[in-house]
Amino acid sequence: MYTRRLAVLCLLMAMSLPAGAQNQNLAQRLGYAADARLLIIHADDLGVAHSEDMASFEALNRGAASSASIMVPCPWMTEVADYAKAHPDADLGLHLTLTSEWKAYRWGPIAPRDQVPSLLDPQGYLYPETMDAVRHIKPEEAEREVRAQVKAALKMGIHPTHLDSHMGVLFANPALVAVLVNVAHEYHLPFLMLKIPGTPPEMTAALKPADVIIDHVFMASPPIKADDWLSYYSHILQTLPSGVSELIVHLAYDDAEMQAVTVDHPDYGSAWRQRDFKVMTSPEFRKVLEENHITLVTWRELGKLAPKP
Repeated sequence: MYTRRLAVLCLLMAMSLPAGAQNQNLAQRLGYAADARLLIIHADDLGVAHSEDMASFEALNRGAASSASIMVPCPWMTEVADYAKAHPDADLGLHLTLTSEWKAYRWGPIAPRDQVPSLLDPQGYLYPETMDAVRHIKPEEAEREVRAQVKAALKMGIHPTHLDSHMGVLFANPALVAVLVNVAHEYHLPFLMLKIPGTPPEMTAALKPADVIIDHVFMASPPIKADDWLSYYSHILQTLPSGVSELIVHLAYDDAEMQAVTVDHPDYGSAWRQRDFKVMTSPEFRKVLEENHITLVTWRELGKLAPKP
């Protein structure tokens, strides 16, 4: 499941900028040199479990992660809301969630079920696989659910700094991309998308020339070996191109709760997330960051460049 998930994510995130925006240097717009190497270390999946929250909060508090995003439909959302209110400067976005991927630990939509029936699998939960969700979801119902998630976060006192898409569902086709982009525009938020030329123009029809599009995204994927975790991430830093990049990580403790959540899924599972946390918070990783003159930035900074009304 997770190999397919990553392949879909990489493919569906291959968006290009609208005409007229491709010569913009995002680093310079942020006030850095044109050849600066800027990096968002982004912790995904807040709200999915207490273990995920605690590890991600520790990484944020220690400066080991510069940003994170929240899965609003998940059971530990209230814990994240408490953290957000206690840490108003934390860079927290919304990991807009239209899938529920774990074997025995499932969730449904925020919107009333009778208003989003195309989002539901035969068991009444969100679909576990990206492409199953994409085949069934009606864009108007996806937008209804996305708006419900944004409104729920705001109601709980969370002021998101950005939007992205859990398992890449909202990168799958022009109609779903438009859902992400249009909601982001309405709330004047930046959103995750990649700058890769050659994408069919219909995939980017909803974008505006002033939209903030980062340059590169990196994420560990199978079959990375456990012993290679630090060297894998160190290589990313050592070869990081200039511009604004995002490194997506999944942080949790390898405890009984996370083992139960991720049962039978070693890829992106409990031990995987513990290794991500161990590397991101290690002095060795910090040393490689510093030696390669990489500056950590946030989506909050990028949000200052997002289109305003």
